[in-house]
Amino acid sequence: MMSLSGVKPHDDAKNTPCTESGSACSKPVRDTWNSVFEVRGRELGCGRRRNGVSAFTRKVRGSVNFARRLTRYATLNGHSGCVNALHFNESGTLLASGSDDLDIHIWNWIESKSSYSFNSGHRSNVFQCKFMPFTGDCHLVSCARDGMVRLAELSSTGTCRGTKRLASHHGAAHKLALLSDSSHVFYSCGEDAATYELDLRQEKPNKICVTKENNRKVELYSIHANPFKSHEFVVGGRDCYVRVYDARNIKENVNKGIVKKFCPKLLVGTESKANVTCAVYNFDGTEILASYNDEDIYLFDNTQQEISNHHLHQYTGHRNSATVKGVNFYGPKSEFVVSGSDCGNVFLWEKDSEQIVNYFAADEEGVVNVLEPHPHLAVLAVSGLDHSVKVFMPLSEVPSALDGLDEVKRKNCNERETAPDESDIDSDLFRLIMNRWRRSARRQLRDSNEDPGSSSSEDSDEIEEGEEGGEDRGGPAQCTQS
Repeated sequence: MMSLSGVKPHDDAKNTPCTESGSACSKPVRDTWNSVFEVRGRELGCGRRRNGVSAFTRKVRGSVNFARRLTRYATLNGHSGCVNALHFNESGTLLASGSDDLDIHIWNWIESKSSYSFNSGHRSNVFQCKFMPFTGDCHLVSCARDGMVRLAELSSTGTCRGTKRLASHHGAAHKLALLSDSSHVFYSCGEDAATYELDLRQEKPNKICVTKENNRKVELYSIHANPFKSHEFVVGGRDCYVRVYDARNIKENVNKGIVKKFCPKLLVGTESKANVTCAVYNFDGTEILASYNDEDIYLFDNTQQEISNHHLHQYTGHRNSATVKGVNFYGPKSEFVVSGSDCGNVFLWEKDSEQIVNYFAADEEGVVNVLEPHPHLAVLAVSGLDHSVKVFMPLSEVPSALDGLDEVKRKNCNERETAPDESDIDSDLFRLIMNRWRRSARRQLRDSNEDPGSSSSEDSDEIEEGEEGGEDRGGPAQCTQS
């Protein structure tokens, strides 16, 4: 952590001038951090500890002043493909990463080295990997473009005992959702529009819903469980709606099982091709954040009932087009919104004011996809098209001056407005051709007894059943396009 001597106590609470943003009524940024008062309180032992984290640490994570001081702490090298997945364990001492190279690395990020790595058992791009809670970091689940959801059993000695398949989607499986109160149950979603409830104690997954709009299946790119109500989860995918389900009571004949439905008013009834690439809850589940491709990021009020076209806030300046891009909250009480961009930068907005308080380069190849905040510290891990993971901490002696921000925002806006409009017919036709080609290639490999690297013959049959959007391991895997 940086020295506190560089923080001026009287400058910390100043209002920041309002700059251009997505809303005409954007508020100025106000930081309540006062270094003299907070350091004195820490020395006197003031403030309660929650989950082993002091009040001082929580305030540091939520401070605008420290958010402006984020700078690169470490670069973790070891993958040979795009890094699509990041996840800290419960204590925050380990960081798991999944990549197009089909390997999963477990990092000791503090010492900037890999503790160990193992083959995921997947046949195509690993899209997500997560430590199961309350398991002592011994269970790690993953999903990938091959449609499979797999479990890796890890040992305390730093090795992987093996992996096994838990489920197969008929299409790429993009995201997993862990439940805050369960060490056995989690959700998965995929481009087959299906959501599975998986229990590590059961042999088969439970398909709890299929997302549809006007009897058309909606390919799903994102799923996240409410941290305070684990039976509730939100999904987003290949249309402009964010849908909330209650796993306890999903009835297809009642609103198609949907409890709530959100969409920005300006996208309703338009010809916009905007899709939801990621949707997540805030720290207490009262708000939902959604990122749209070639559109902005919107914040919705989850306390509202049923269908709502009203959004609380809109965050602009970045560009989400080249990949299925993530978005996240940052801070112990979700004080900030953080997103990657096609320009290779990470953008950090103060949630209530909609103002960009920091931005910094994080990917040499030009696209940042994944953002993973540390569960307890002011640390942010990011990855993208680069074959490395970057870890950022508030180590800078001076806050970011946001040099060049206006030019970057203007360039992102111009590129979005001048981007060619690709029709759904062309996209679907290309997808159909690729799926047919992959199935034909798999048949030829099977007939010639050339298995492209699988953990068992059982998985070979399962891939043919469950994977339509994947790629064979024999060729170079690419990051998925939105």
